[in-house]
Amino acid sequence: MQHSPWRLNVAPCMDWTDRHCRYFHRLITRHTRLYSEMVTTGALLHGDVPRHLDYNPQEHPVALQLGGSEPDALAVAARLGARWGYDEINLNCGCPSERVQRGAFGACLMAEPALVRDGVKAMRDVVDIPVTVKHRIGIDQEESYAFVRDFVGTVAEGGCNVFIVHARNAWLQGLSPKENREIPPLRYEHVYRLKRDFPALTIVLNGGVKTAAEVESHLAHVDGVMLGRQAYHEPWSMAEWDARFFGASGPAPVREEVEASMVEYMERHVAAGGAWSHVARHCMGLWNGTPGARRWRQAWSDHSLKAMSPRGVAARAAASRMGSPSTA
Repeated sequence: MQHSPWRLNVAPCMDWTDRHCRYFHRLITRHTRLYSEMVTTGALLHGDVPRHLDYNPQEHPVALQLGGSEPDALAVAARLGARWGYDEINLNCGCPSERVQRGAFGACLMAEPALVRDGVKAMRDVVDIPVTVKHRIGIDQEESYAFVRDFVGTVAEGGCNVFIVHARNAWLQGLSPKENREIPPLRYEHVYRLKRDFPALTIVLNGGVKTAAEVESHLAHVDGVMLGRQAYHEPWSMAEWDARFFGASGPAPVREEVEASMVEYMERHVAAGGAWSHVARHCMGLWNGTPGARRWRQAWSDHSLKAMSPRGVAARAAASRMGSPSTA
């Protein structure tokens, strides 16, 4: 059976889904689509492009998420992303932070669907890879289904065929980004209805999904599901995804092998002048739910060991984990 390329996805998360995190996640799941942190068009037009766009070839399929609103700037940034080899350009129309609002992009763009449509078209005109949009179901107190329906209908006119829908409103005033992920109620039915009303579009549901059983239930109504915090904090939950949701055969990942691969990766990162702690912070959930997981995390989080090599820290962490009866 042919599955949508967007069947399962790990959400773009600021300060989380950097290239080290994505490399780690790819060791656990081969087929899940991975997303970069949001990169603003200004950072690419005026900043250090390699720092923002560099990634590991093993990460594919990997998407670049952009933050911006000016069609010309989006086109230049999208062209850069395609040139660097990303598999998709995703436009952020869902972030509610005040900093993003000051830049006139993110969730506030949902109030300007024609501008989003023009931005999508500008990007589609210069790249051959998919241009997608991640958005909310509404902004502030606007809770009618018609709002998100009309947004999707307008943006689709620009050539967007894939919509990743966080099934909550974004409150532009009065809530922090964290609160915006928790307080506005989830309305999955709005996302299901979008798929019924736009059957030719790929509709991906995002927001509050935690278990494989929940993923399965949503896939009965939409083309794909995106998980964020759950995938990050409980990374081993992804170990069954390839077989369960993509029909993949072959051996399942093994935690010890994933850890060994990450230690080798950290050694290379240190040799290139980096700090292994910048990598290790993304791996803290690897042994969650197993005996000794807490002591394993404590070893990797011990600041007094920062001068030690990753292999040395790994040996200490393994000894702590094996010698402790406690669980995470």
